Amino acid sequence: MTTSDFSHEEIERYRRHLLLPEVGMAGQRRLKGARVLIVGAGGLGCPVAMYLAAAGVGRLGLVDFDRVDATNLQRQLLYRTADTGRPKLEAAAEALAAINPHVEITPHPVRLTAANALDLLGPYDLVVDGTDNFATRYLVNDACVLLGKPNVYGSIYRFEGKVSVLCAPAGPCYRCLYPDPPPPELVPNCAEGGVLGVLPGLVGMLQATEAVKLILGQGEPLVGRLLLLDALKMSFTTLKIRRSAQCPACGDEPTIDRLVDIEQACAAEGAPPEDGAPEISVQELHRQLERGEPLFVLDVREPHEADICRLERSTLIPLGQLPGRLAELPAEGRIVVHCRSGGRSARAIGLLREAGFGDVFNLTGGILAWAEQVDRGMARY
Repeated sequence: MTTSDFSHEEIERYRRHLLLPEVGMAGQRRLKGARVLIVGAGGLGCPVAMYLAAAGVGRLGLVDFDRVDATNLQRQLLYRTADTGRPKLEAAAEALAAINPHVEITPHPVRLTAANALDLLGPYDLVVDGTDNFATRYLVNDACVLLGKPNVYGSIYRFEGKVSVLCAPAGPCYRCLYPDPPPPELVPNCAEGGVLGVLPGLVGMLQATEAVKLILGQGEPLVGRLLLLDALKMSFTTLKIRRSAQCPACGDEPTIDRLVDIEQACAAEGAPPEDGAPEISVQELHRQLERGEPLFVLDVREPHEADICRLERSTLIPLGQLPGRLAELPAEGRIVVHCRSGGRSARAIGLLREAGFGDVFNLTGGILAWAEQVDRGMARY
């Protein structure tokens, strides 16, 4: 093997790799020639991109259409406070180039859809799934199956993470585990669920490790295995998973032969209220409270959310506790229900109407709208 395709600076940079018999010059050359697409430049995509860039992966593609938000900074370490408001891929490309100028960064500032997924994934050798919603996760999976691309899967929620290598030859795909997306009402809200800031780093580094192993052809990738991480217990559990012959994507008689956009399977905060349930604006609620009108303001958020901000005259009953605490509500009179921005309160109104409460209103935009339009000094989250 010659070193003519590496500069002296690259050889110095990758010295610790070159000393590993499992990598050496041949392996580093594979890394340099590899093309990896990372879908999502958020909590998982950031550590994956940082470590793959540092490892010398020749071309990194990044798919994301979002801008850096202050709430990202707790876990997405590619971005700095000064990046707030910038397009994520613009800031990410700068940061990754600073980590390793020998890596080609290809930004794809678009939303992944059924119309563009095959074209975006096609030029790459493997895909790393850094998505945060079921709709895109299923789209990535189906595109990888159709294209025959390995999919390094990862997901996080609160203190728990999952990692696997899907869509590999003879291995299972995501639909082997979960054939169809769950109904929105059973999915935690993407903005409400919360995540321990260090957890994406742990899971993202595991994904990056699997990607490097696949490129090098070394070790035992997580094909046919699902790694479960519990950060509170700091425990790792490995489950065996198998390809399903009945899988609609990769089974013996697949029924998915083209990509279709899946309706966002996330209990979105902006979900519309129950059919026929009237709404009340934050300005009108403010006027009624100022006039001292008799009404009951019901807050269906969680206690830790109410610790951040709350309306003074509100009563806190988390949505999950509401069915067992209906006796605490007034039998007569107007009830105004609110949450963070309207999703949980809409579901609460459906529950209240089924229980016989008729004069119920959903606060449009929830407490976020109150903070934006009535009390600008209120903390937001």
